[in-house]
Amino acid sequence: MLEKIREGSQGLAAKIILGLVILSFALAGIGGYLGQSTEQSVAEVNGVKITQREFARAYENERARLEQQFGEYFAQLANDPSYMAQVRQSVTDRLVQQELQTQLAAEMGLRVSDEQVKQTILELPAFQFGGQFSNDRYLQVIRQMGYQADGFREYLREEMTRSQLVSALAGTDFTLSNELSQAVGLQQQQRAIDYVVLDNNAYKAQVEVSDEEVQEYYDLNQAQFLSPEQVKVSYVELSADDLELAEPITDEQINDYYQQNKAYYSEPEKRRVAHILVEYGDDQDSAEQKANDLLTQLNNGADFAELASEESDDIVSAEMGGDLDWIERDMLDPDFEKAAFALQNVGELSQVVESEFGYHIIKLTDLQPGETKPLAEVKEDIRTELAKVEKADLFYEQQTELAELSFEVADTLEDAASAVGAQVQTTPWLARGQLSAPLNEANVQAAIFSPELLEDRVNSEVLDLGNEHVIVVRIADHKPAATKPLAEVSEQIKQTLIAEKATAKAKEQGEELFAQLQSGTSLNAIAQQAGVEMQSEDALNRRSFSVAPALVEQVFKLAHPQDEPVVDMVELNNGNIALVALKSVNTPSGTEVNAQVKQNLTMQMANKNYQSFIEALEAQAEVVRMRQQGQSE
Repeated sequence: MLEKIREGSQGLAAKIILGLVILSFALAGIGGYLGQSTEQSVAEVNGVKITQREFARAYENERARLEQQFGEYFAQLANDPSYMAQVRQSVTDRLVQQELQTQLAAEMGLRVSDEQVKQTILELPAFQFGGQFSNDRYLQVIRQMGYQADGFREYLREEMTRSQLVSALAGTDFTLSNELSQAVGLQQQQRAIDYVVLDNNAYKAQVEVSDEEVQEYYDLNQAQFLSPEQVKVSYVELSADDLELAEPITDEQINDYYQQNKAYYSEPEKRRVAHILVEYGDDQDSAEQKANDLLTQLNNGADFAELASEESDDIVSAEMGGDLDWIERDMLDPDFEKAAFALQNVGELSQVVESEFGYHIIKLTDLQPGETKPLAEVKEDIRTELAKVEKADLFYEQQTELAELSFEVADTLEDAASAVGAQVQTTPWLARGQLSAPLNEANVQAAIFSPELLEDRVNSEVLDLGNEHVIVVRIADHKPAATKPLAEVSEQIKQTLIAEKATAKAKEQGEELFAQLQSGTSLNAIAQQAGVEMQSEDALNRRSFSVAPALVEQVFKLAHPQDEPVVDMVELNNGNIALVALKSVNTPSGTEVNAQVKQNLTMQMANKNYQSFIEALEAQAEVVRMRQQGQSE
């Protein structure tokens, strides 16, 4: 079939048609460059647009962070549209705040140099391997983040500039001693309470749920019962490291390489020298005469180090007796270097040497001859290097073949895999967040869930994974996100409705009992009436775990009791209802504030003040948030 296409494309008519097609694409391309971008923004801050691309990158990074934080539980969270809507909103809010900070930093004239960016990249732990910066790891990590090298540098520059802003504003914040003492007192405050808990489970036997209620809940909340989009992915992976050479590296090849690159395996000659420098000054002839006089003194037995410390115009080396440490060729002034390397024996002095700095007298203080590592010592290293080079050459040949065949035969990967001696691998059903290496790379995920692969079922282009490692993917099967059938989720809905009704009954009785509590009935009498046990905490603090967090939070919001306990009703996170009576408050006074506590509290207050500053900045800015379109989770 391909042969017939090639033959048919040689005719005059076919060439004319092909020319018109090429022209139309060219004009469309030019129009695309000249026309305005149609990419929709997610927000606009003082006229600066935050693009969908920026949002998508930040959103994917946030998803990855949440997946790492919650593990397998994240798949359940991702199925909750309201939760993911909150995630999208928080990402948008963060991007807006970052843009506000970037604009303010620009107004303040804050800048980060190229050298600072470079040094930060070299020092970031994420880019290091074995304690050293690894360029391969650097490229791999930023590629996973969806960046190219230049884009990441600009991203990092913006982050560092915003960090300067934080340091400039939050770093100047301070806290007074009395504020710290009050804050520590509040943190260490203890409260005495009595409380009872009405467990909603005790009311479940009193409620019933009909099939009609289940159906109604299902109809109104179908978004809660979406099964995630899933794919089966077929792929062919090609890596230089996995390739086998047709013939092993020979000793002859190793020897040839060694001879051609001997300098690489050689340690250059090193010399340690000291010098006395006489600068030209206003009278060059006098400077030269002084240098010759000093040389005469040295030849007559004067101590070089003493003379250098007294007479040398090189102040730094003079303090060390003229020592310049170890030098190699091509490090210093050519005339100086020529004279230094002409000295043969340790202790030998040069004649007076003229350079652009003045007149020198050079002394050879130590000598380390150059040496070449023997072939036997580096043979295996060379073998590995030659094999790596040949594998790289073979890899690029096969990569070209893989690209051509996966494009020409776009409806299967078998031909391309066979041509490069690889196997087509196919995954089981996987959701977006379940893809593992190498499919979880950002560029691979983007290709897998692109309309072209999902709808047209063609092979992807060759996708680069770095370090002579590529992959081609195609969709073997696809399940779009869909609502689970009622039969599958009816029991789940029933239990939800039972819990809601039980909580409502517990709340109803709680309100009746709370009214009695407010009218003067003791909490102990109410506990007996409800058939539950009253519990007490005489030294409840803000970090107590023996009491439900929602109850602790509410107790520390209550006013201090005077003659009678202060009472309240609290709905707990699990649907239970608590009735509480605050009996007393104990706030320690004169508490000493140690350095660590002081630092923590100061940072907390500085962060709070800085956040208030950002909120004020946003209130004064022109910020427009676009309505988010539905995005696949």
